[in-house]
Amino acid sequence: MKLIEDRSDIEVFVNEFYERVKYDSVIQHFFTKERGFSFEQHIPIMCDFWETILLHVPRYSGSPVGKHIVIDKELRMNPEHFERWVSIFNSVIDEFFVGDLATEAKKRADLMRHLMIHKIEYARSNNLIF
Repeated sequence: MKLIEDRSDIEVFVNEFYERVKYDSVIQHFFTKERGFSFEQHIPIMCDFWETILLHVPRYSGSPVGKHIVIDKELRMNPEHFERWVSIFNSVIDEFFVGDLATEAKKRADLMRHLMIHKIEYARSNNLIF
């Protein structure tokens, strides 16, 4: 186990996370070619996202909340989906990394879980369109 120190470390946990997602019975259906999803496109974006969040290297710009609201309109996203996402994410971090940034990554993932659930529920109840 090691510290998260640079983009190569982020690539390790992002790639391992998505390897596990591919076979997860609870959330794999959000990540299919049939839905137009591409791991090859998505993984570099997520590496940019986590590099921005954890290492303060400004690579990511976008609206993750808006994208998830759009997905929810097509394929409902419930709290248990986000709970599984965090569970898989945390298990990957715990397996490969230690230290302050590993703790911060898990904290940020949990904050995102709460934010996504809240924003999606708000969008549903107010019939927001993105």
